Amino acid sequence: MNRRELLQMVAAMTGASVIGGEAFAAHAEAFATSITTPRLRFSAREINLLDEIAETIIPKTDTPGAKAAKVGRFMEVMVRDCYTSAQQAAFVEGLQAFPERCLAQTQKSFFNMNAKQRQALLVSMEREAKQFNAAQTELDKVRKQALETENKDNSFAMQKEFEGLPKHFYTMVKQLTLLGFFTSETGATKTLRYVPIPSRYDGEVPYIKGQRAWA
Repeated sequence: MNRRELLQMVAAMTGASVIGGEAFAAHAEAFATSITTPRLRFSAREINLLDEIAETIIPKTDTPGAKAAKVGRFMEVMVRDCYTSAQQAAFVEGLQAFPERCLAQTQKSFFNMNAKQRQALLVSMEREAKQFNAAQTELDKVRKQALETENKDNSFAMQKEFEGLPKHFYTMVKQLTLLGFFTSETGATKTLRYVPIPSRYDGEVPYIKGQRAWA
């Protein structure tokens, strides 16, 4: 599975194009010079929180979960190196507001919730994210039409200038969880079936129900 195939898979699973995906596919060079925010750093507690959220999305079973792949640290790097300033601000705002949401919904911190409570919280956020992202997409259509009218004689300028509105915090976290896990050594070698040196092409590999996908 190459980078672009993974981005397509994540986009299908989250219902939104992968935030920062262009930079990720191009080894983070595309956006690196465009980000004006000072070097972004998350606290150790924030990294732990992201790990716990990611572990709820991809929990440990008979194979390691997202926390084993250190997805929280991966999120920090991706947000810092691949997100635009607006996307970074939306992610940081969502991360800072997350503990208050936990207290409002369960009167507990996320660290003190049981698995069922964590799952219920994230499911509610996923529903909210779908509505939020749909609204952002509609606003983007209006913004893009206005920009096209303004730059009707310069389509290149319009394409270069237009930047979509940030997606919901949960969408960002879920996308980064999937990206971080399935591109990690842990995800690729212990969850997927890994072939370090591919040999011949076989177009008819027998499928056994429950068999893991190839890395």
